[in-house]
Amino acid sequence: MLGMYDAAEQEKHESLKSTACFLTDYSVALLTCGTTTIRIEKNVERIAQAYGMHVEITILPLHIMLTLWDADRTHSYANSQKIKGGGLNFYLITQLSRLSWEILSKQMPLDQSRQEFQRLLAKPRLNKWLVLLLVGLANASFCHLFQGDWASMAIVFIATIDGFYLKNKLHGDWHWDIRITTLISAFAAAAISCAGFVFHIGDTPDVALATSVLFLVPGIPFINSVSDLIHGHYICFLSRCIHATVLTICLSLGLCLALLIMNVSL
Repeated sequence: MLGMYDAAEQEKHESLKSTACFLTDYSVALLTCGTTTIRIEKNVERIAQAYGMHVEITILPLHIMLTLWDADRTHSYANSQKIKGGGLNFYLITQLSRLSWEILSKQMPLDQSRQEFQRLLAKPRLNKWLVLLLVGLANASFCHLFQGDWASMAIVFIATIDGFYLKNKLHGDWHWDIRITTLISAFAAAAISCAGFVFHIGDTPDVALATSVLFLVPGIPFINSVSDLIHGHYICFLSRCIHATVLTICLSLGLCLALLIMNVSL
């Protein structure tokens, strides 16, 4: 009887451990992609419910701490993991959220859930050259939205793809600090957009200059920080808000430095 009891306890422990590790990996993936803390909480609670367990999760700016309990709260397993570096990925956020609903509705076994999770993580992102083109067109559209002429739109397009390529190269390939990368990319884009002033191209060079660095504005961190504030995640709110503010300052410094070197006065 004692041996059977020990075996049952061991099996329960292994089940808690496996599920807790999966939920921690799942939470880290969501947070790395740039989602809000409230979405992580809801998705993780949904998956825990599917497996008849209770979960308590603490989300910090650089760590996830998770404790999983069995149905009658007699056994628990705690796990923590550091957040990995990564960029925004709205497609993956959507797919991971959908996975949580599928696990609940289909009562998906844990092994199958992890396999599906790994499959989603392994999916390649959009082609970087396509993204570069789309970002350039988007920023040129912003220029047009603010009454920029076609010459200014062309300048903004060129400045954006150069600045965005430099950002991806410095931060993505060479792993430079994101703050230094933002400053350098803003300087490069703003310096190129000063062509309208230097060579008297177009009638709205001021609009071209103002919109050339919009691709670097950290809008998502600002939005996520407000969501964290609303839902009471004050530590994450402060972290994301400060991080976004620092990036905005770096962007502004790069812009001012370009104006100074190019001797452009507005």
